[in-house]
Amino acid sequence: LLMFGILFATFLLYRQGDLAGYNAASGTLSILLGTVNTLILLTSSLFVAHAVQAARAGSLPTAKRLLELAFLCGLGFVLVKAFEWGGKLAAGINVNTHDFYMYFFMLTGIHLVHVLLGLVALFIMWELAGQKRLAAGDLRLLESGGIYWHLVDLLWIALFPLFYLLR
Repeated sequence: LLMFGILFATFLLYRQGDLAGYNAASGTLSILLGTVNTLILLTSSLFVAHAVQAARAGSLPTAKRLLELAFLCGLGFVLVKAFEWGGKLAAGINVNTHDFYMYFFMLTGIHLVHVLLGLVALFIMWELAGQKRLAAGDLRLLESGGIYWHLVDLLWIALFPLFYLLR
C-alpha cells in the first residue's frame, strides 16, 4: 500500500505539470472497460466475503462454490485487462507514448501481478474449502486470503478513478 501510495502521489504531481496531456491520454481509455473491471472485482470480493462466512459456519461446499465464482471473476478481470492493453498496444500506444501511459501500464501492471497472485490464493482457498473439515489454521488461512483479495480490490478502486475518471 505504501508503494502504491507513493506512485499515486507521483502520478498526481506529474499530472499537475501537464494537465492537458494527461486529460487527453485519459480520454483514450474506455470508461466502460474500467467500469466492467470494477464491477467484476467488487462482485468477486462479495463472493469471497460470503465464502469466508460460509466456511466459518461450516458450510464448506457453499464456500467452495463461492470461491469458484470469485476465481472466475478474477479471470474475467485478467481477460478484460488483456483486451484493453492489447487494444492500446495495437494502436501504437505504449509506455513511451506519454507519461500518462507509463503510469497506466506500470500501475495497472503491478496491480495485475497482484490479481494473479490473488488467483493463486483463491485456488488455495478453494482447495481448503474442499476438505471435510477445517482446522483453525485453515480458517485463518481462508480469512487471510480473503483479506488479500479485498486489498487487490481496494487498490483497483483507487486506480479506476485515477486513470479513467480524473479529467
